[in-house]
Amino acid sequence: MRPFGYLRVASVDEAVRAAAGQPGAQFLAGGTNLVDLMKLGVEAPRTLIDIGRLPLDRVEELPDGGLRIGALVRNADLAAVPAVRDRYPVLSQALLAGASGQLRNTATTGGNLLQRTRCGYFQDVSKPCNKREPGTGCPAREGTHRDLAVLGHSAHCVATQPSDMAVALAALDATVCLHGPEGERTVPAAEFHRLPGDSPERDTEIRLGELLTAVELPPARPGGRSRYRKARDRASFAFALASVAAVLTVRDGTVEHAALAFGGLAHRPWRARSAEALLRGAPATEETFARAADAELAAAAPLRDNGFKVPLARALAVGVLTDLAAHG
Repeated sequence: MRPFGYLRVASVDEAVRAAAGQPGAQFLAGGTNLVDLMKLGVEAPRTLIDIGRLPLDRVEELPDGGLRIGALVRNADLAAVPAVRDRYPVLSQALLAGASGQLRNTATTGGNLLQRTRCGYFQDVSKPCNKREPGTGCPAREGTHRDLAVLGHSAHCVATQPSDMAVALAALDATVCLHGPEGERTVPAAEFHRLPGDSPERDTEIRLGELLTAVELPPARPGGRSRYRKARDRASFAFALASVAAVLTVRDGTVEHAALAFGGLAHRPWRARSAEALLRGAPATEETFARAADAELAAAAPLRDNGFKVPLARALAVGVLTDLAAHG
């Protein structure tokens, strides 16, 4: 067993000061990912800073009609909030599609977003992995990669970000709120996770010592509808092979607004900007949706065994958008 320190903090400022003053410290909330990685020997924090009792467990209405979701709101609780179910169903559906009921009762909003982008090689310390040990190589490229990235990957990493919630937040134009030694700042949810590039060990844009305190949702669009759909190998406790979060507003048969994000295809939730540009102002038809999905997925570069993800993601996107338009 590797020894580590433990510190329970009573405020956000205390948590940030503690992280700044203790190299190798990590924040602990639900622990559903961090503790597992510690058991595997992948993570070895010198100190765990327990933030579980901070007052970050509320969902609050914002003056503009949006929502502020505290970082410690449990996934199961968030999925059941009436304002989320009614105004942002894509988020509630994504949360309920993730993990298992037991894990959703423990996992937090912040922890869900900060879970490691990973693959089997990352979690096996007997294997090389650029994400775990930069410069050692990426055996997944030539090895087992059926579940891994087809968009945005690099020679250094082909892992995928497993969060279902993050895909919905990307499509909803949510904002991630951070508090660190230099004060508070925000990052768009669609840009919070990073593509691997030459630094696959960096999963997100979070800086050293920063604490994720909340996620903010903008007001729901009048007349807009949203949905999350996920394809996986089994009905529970499985990461997405591909998933789609879509927000669509149709007026008089024409797409007024469209936001689309893919999960299971890249190192981060993949906001489909090319598809959205083609959809805006176009007829809300299955043919339009298919052209838009094809335009986005033209950038895919599948490896030997995961090319099936491209038509799978296309079918999910076209199906979800067609369903939303039919009930608009």
